[in-house]
Amino acid sequence: MNSMLKHHYELTGKKVVEALNKNRFKAEYADTKAEAVEAILKLINPQDTVGMGGSITLDELSIGKLLQELCNTIFNHQGLPPAEAYNVRRKQLTSDVFIASSNAVTIDGEIINMDGSGNRVAALTFGPKRVIVVVGANKIVKDEADARRRIAMTAAPMNADRLNRKTPCVITGVCANCNSPERICSVTSIMHKAPSASDFHVIIVGEALGY
Repeated sequence: MNSMLKHHYELTGKKVVEALNKNRFKAEYADTKAEAVEAILKLINPQDTVGMGGSITLDELSIGKLLQELCNTIFNHQGLPPAEAYNVRRKQLTSDVFIASSNAVTIDGEIINMDGSGNRVAALTFGPKRVIVVVGANKIVKDEADARRRIAMTAAPMNADRLNRKTPCVITGVCANCNSPERICSVTSIMHKAPSASDFHVIIVGEALGY
C-alpha cells in the first residue's frame, strides 16, 4: 500500500474510533487485516452461535472459515436458496453474536447502512447479544450526504453486480433510485449512537476492505 494512503487511513481511522467511542460504541483500531481477525476472534466464545451479514469484508478476512474451524455454529445465508436463506436470516436475529460490515462510517462516528430486505440493519439494531461491525478505512466518509453518495456510486452498484441483480446500476455503475423488484437499497439505517443496552463493537481497519 502507498505510504501516504496508509498514513491517511491511520489518521482518519483513529479519529473515527475516538468519535465512535464518544457515541457509546466500543470501538478499536486494527492496523492490518491480521490484527482485525485477532480482535474479532477475541470477542467470540467457542460455544457462541454466530450470524453473518452478507459481506465481502468478512469474506476477505476469511472469518466464516475460521469460525467453522473453531466449531462455532454459523448462520450464513449467502448462496442458499431463497426459502432457506430467509430462515437463516431469522436465526441471525437471535444469535449470540452478529458480525457484519457497514456501507459507510462518518468521521463523527455514525454508522450508515442501506439494505434490500433489512435483515442486516435489523440484526445490528436489536436481537443478538453482541454485535461486531468490521469496517475498512476506505469506507470512512465526511457525513451522511457523503455516505449516501458512496452507497450510490460504489457500494450499491458493486453489490448488485456481485449478487447478479437485474438493476439499472449494474449496467450504468451508478444508482438510479430505481423501482426494480431486485433493488438492494430499500432500507436505510443511521446509527447516531450505540443502541441502548447493546454490546456493540466496531473494528476500524487501516486497509481497504469490501465495497
